[in-house]
Amino acid sequence: MGGTTEAAFAAPTGDEGAQPALYKDPAATVEARVWDLLARMTLHEKLGQMTQIDCSVASERALSTLAVGSVLNSGDSAPKPRATPADWADMVEKFQRWALSSRLGVPMIYATDAVHGHNNVFGATVFPHNVGLGATRDRDLIRRIGEVTALEVRATGMHCAFAPCVAVCRDPRWGRCYESYSEDPDVVCAMASIVSGLQGAPPPGHPLGHPYLAGSKPLCFVHGDMDWMGFFGLRNVLACAKHFVGDGGTERGVNEGDTICSLEDLENVHMKPYVECLNQGLSLVMASYSSWNGEKLHSHRFLLTEVLKEKLGFKGFVISDMEGIDRLSQPHGSNYRHCICISINAGIDMVMVPYRYELFLEDLLSLVESGEIPMARIDDAVERILRVKFLAGLFEHPFSDRSLVDLDILGCKAHRELARETVRKSLVLLKNGKDPRRPLLPLNKNARKILVAGTHADDIGYQCGGWTDSWQGSKGRITEGTTILEAIKAAVGGNTEVIYEEFPSASTIEDQEYSLAIIVVGEVPYAETQGDRTDLPIPFDGAQTIVCVASQVPTLVIIVSGRPLLLEPEVLESIDALVAAWLPGSEGGGVADVVFGDYDFEGVLPVTWFTRMDQLPMNANHELYDPLFPLGYGLRMNAENIHGEQNLI
Repeated sequence: MGGTTEAAFAAPTGDEGAQPALYKDPAATVEARVWDLLARMTLHEKLGQMTQIDCSVASERALSTLAVGSVLNSGDSAPKPRATPADWADMVEKFQRWALSSRLGVPMIYATDAVHGHNNVFGATVFPHNVGLGATRDRDLIRRIGEVTALEVRATGMHCAFAPCVAVCRDPRWGRCYESYSEDPDVVCAMASIVSGLQGAPPPGHPLGHPYLAGSKPLCFVHGDMDWMGFFGLRNVLACAKHFVGDGGTERGVNEGDTICSLEDLENVHMKPYVECLNQGLSLVMASYSSWNGEKLHSHRFLLTEVLKEKLGFKGFVISDMEGIDRLSQPHGSNYRHCICISINAGIDMVMVPYRYELFLEDLLSLVESGEIPMARIDDAVERILRVKFLAGLFEHPFSDRSLVDLDILGCKAHRELARETVRKSLVLLKNGKDPRRPLLPLNKNARKILVAGTHADDIGYQCGGWTDSWQGSKGRITEGTTILEAIKAAVGGNTEVIYEEFPSASTIEDQEYSLAIIVVGEVPYAETQGDRTDLPIPFDGAQTIVCVASQVPTLVIIVSGRPLLLEPEVLESIDALVAAWLPGSEGGGVADVVFGDYDFEGVLPVTWFTRMDQLPMNANHELYDPLFPLGYGLRMNAENIHGEQNLI
C-alpha cells in the first residue's frame, strides 16, 4: 500500500519512546493522557486513528499494524445471517483484541446504526421510528428508550450508536422523514433527551461541549417474573448526533440535496437541536451528505470548524457519513485525493471510508507530507478522537460484560414492554366517527365478527420500516415481534371471530355480516434516497381497498407510514375512524391496546398533514397554512379534541 508499510510503525526514536506511559494511568487527567499518547504516536498511527472501516473488510493487519481507529457495520453487514448477540460480541471482541495488540494498544470504537433500537440485530427490541417518538412529546420516555437501546447495543459488545438523527424535517417528500422527530425544532430539542439515555446524563458542572459517557454502575433488571440485581461494566454507549446540518430542509425534500436559507434560519431551525445535544455531553457529530446554499457540508469549514467546534465549543469528534467524502467529486469517488484534502481541512476528524481504506491512508499520508493538510489539523483530529476514547473508558473497559449476553437482555420482556408503551403513546387519532356524537372507537372486543384487511396488518417488516435487519428493510418476518393482526386476535374476546384477507373481494364483504372492519395500509420499507417521493399516495391501491370495505362495513383505517400520506376526500369521507400509527416497530400489541380502549390516545401530530401535494413544503409557521390536520393535532376517545396541544412532557 504505497508508503504505508509495517516499518513505518516503528517506535519513535530518541527520548520520546522512553517516557513513562502516562496515557495508561487511569488516575491521570484525560487531557494529560491524550497529550501523552499523542506525543508517542507516529504519523501513520495518527492517520489510522482517523479511519473507520466496515466490519466486512476488518483484518488483523488493519487494526493492529495500520492502527485503524474504528469499525462499523453498515446496514447490510453482519457476522452472518440472523447473527445472535454472542456472534456479534465475538466479532467485536476479535477486532478489539487486534486493536489492543497494536504497538501502543489503542482500543478501537465499534459503531452501529442503532436508530430505533438495536435494529440491525435479529431479535432486538425495535422501537417506533423517530417520527412516532415525536408524536409522544414525552422527554422521559425517549430518555428511557435511549437507556434500553444502549443496553442492547452493549449486549453485543459495541460502544457507539449512530443516533440520534436530530434533523428537522420540513418536507415529507424527503426519504428520511421518519428519521426526524418533527418539523418543529422545539419538539426535536425535547426528543434529544435520548442522548442522556444513550450516554447517561452528565453531572452538574460538566464542561459544556465536552463528550461524556457514564461509568460503571449497578443495574436493576427485570428478567421474566423476577427482579435481578447485577453489577456490570459500562452500560451506556457513545451517541452521535446527525446529520450536521440542515439535511431536513433541502429543496423539494431531495435527499442529499441543497438547503437554501439564511444563517439565521439555519441556526434557529436546523442547528438548534445540536446545541441541546451538546448540552448533554454529546460525543460524536456526523456530517450531512447535503449542502447549504450550494456548498457540501463535508467540505464546509465555516460550519464544521468555525461554528460547531469554535462557536459552539464541541470538543468531541466529527465523523463523515458513509463514503461521504467520495460525494465531493463527480462521479462519486473520483479525484479521491482532493476529496480527502478538502474534507479533512474543513474539520472532518474521522472518515467513514469504509472499504478502500488502504488507498485512503496512502493519499492522506501524501497530503500531510506535502503540506496540503497541516500537521496541526491531524493532531487536532486525533486529539479529539483520543479524548472520546479516554472519556468513554475504553482503555480500562475495552470489552462489554458478556453476562449481558448470557442474560438474554436483547429483546427481553421488560424492553418489549417499553416499546409497547411507546407505540401506545405515539398513535395519533385523526378521526373518530362520521358523526362525532357516534364515535367508532374504542372498538368492541366482543364484536361478533371483525374483518381485518390491508397489506400492513400482518407484516412485521412493514411495521418496522427501513433500517431494520438491513439498510432498506424488507417485508415479512424479518425479526421477532407481534404484528397488528396478531395483537388484534389476542385482544378480542373468545367468541369474536377475526377474518383476515389482505385484499378482500366484494363477495367477501357482501357474503358475511361483519360488525366492523380494521384496514391496515401504508408504505413499503425504504431508507434515504430510495424513499424520496414526488407523490405520496397510499401504496398497493390502498385507497381502493379502503373505499371498497368502508362502503359496506363500519371501518377503522390504520396508516403505517414514515410520514403523512395523501388522503383523498372520498377516502376520508368513507371511513369511520383514522389512526396514524407511523412505523411502530416490533410491538404491534400497542396498537390493539389503544384501539380496543385499554388506553386512550395520547399522540399528537409531529408534522403537518397536508391536503394536496401542491401545498408542499408546508409548515406550521407558513403564512398560507391550510393543512388537512395541523401540527399538534390529535383526538382523544374520552375527551374533547386537543388540537394544538404543544406541551412537552
